[in-house]
Amino acid sequence: MSVLFKMYSTVFAVLFIVFTLNAQDKQKYNIISVGFYNLENLFDTEDDPLISDEEFLPNGSRSWTEERYNEKSANMAYALSQISIDDVKAGLSVVGVSEVENRKVLEDLVAQPFLKDRNYQIIHYDSPDPRGVDVALLYNPTHFHPIYSEPIPLMIYNNGHRRKTRDILYVKGLIETDTFHFLINHWPSRGGGPVTVAQRNAAAKTCRIVLDSITQIVPDAKVIIMGDLNDDPTSESIKSYLRSVSKIKDVHKTGLFGPFEDFYRRGQGSNAYRDAWSLFDQILISEGVTKKSNLGYYYFKANIFNKNFLVQPTGQYKGYPFRTFSGDEYQGGYSDHFPTYIYLVKPL
Repeated sequence: MSVLFKMYSTVFAVLFIVFTLNAQDKQKYNIISVGFYNLENLFDTEDDPLISDEEFLPNGSRSWTEERYNEKSANMAYALSQISIDDVKAGLSVVGVSEVENRKVLEDLVAQPFLKDRNYQIIHYDSPDPRGVDVALLYNPTHFHPIYSEPIPLMIYNNGHRRKTRDILYVKGLIETDTFHFLINHWPSRGGGPVTVAQRNAAAKTCRIVLDSITQIVPDAKVIIMGDLNDDPTSESIKSYLRSVSKIKDVHKTGLFGPFEDFYRRGQGSNAYRDAWSLFDQILISEGVTKKSNLGYYYFKANIFNKNFLVQPTGQYKGYPFRTFSGDEYQGGYSDHFPTYIYLVKPL
């Protein structure tokens, strides 16, 4: 990416960076960033009798005090504030998040000094997850204008009983005059063993149904599926059920491109376990987002945000994401996941 040239004001008074893709390219572009971050158990310190939050209470197993909560909230705000700012000074225009207890923790998060000036707005619905962790969307209102949102329940069953898990958050809105559709996910974890494969496949199938229903009406619709999918880019859920392709030139075959598959095949990841990297935190895009011929914004590139301050500096887990707890031992870190993000560009 070349040296940044200047700030450009759109008709919506949105300040985006103007840049050129390379030294030979005389075309100038607006650029914005869209990201996802698993905030790793962002709980408040109050007891909610409707969920299992006992470990995150002052007298719980993790001694979750107001001081620790405030430090966690500030840490997450700082991490969010830094994503993509090397290229986009305004930071993330839209960011999906997971593992948040309720709307209150999101309100505290966006009010932190590192984020306050961005005036992030919140779209959140309580989910049926027994632990009370939800997904949500944060957006800069000068960059994104929501039109509609709803939670989409995952109807997943195990031995005839529904597994209560996180809903998929669907949000439709405008980036300038571009209509974008966002699906924010946190699929069932791998903790239940092989049986959970089918549950994540079912979640992928639900996302695919939504994608197909949108593109059947508007073939070039701009759809972004993001989240902690608890599966890698090469997993069955992604390849067989979402039908994601790894090369952008092949996106016409299935209508969905997974830019993080290439990262994963090169050994890069967003979370680590037993000295092996996984890339559960993915952002996948519809064919409409990849088309340069379309008016408006289209996909430019993807990244994993793994700056040094997010990396465990010492000890047994050196090099892993620098998390809040190791077991029940407080570390004062950030999250056990790295954020991921993509750039969208628009020719001037």
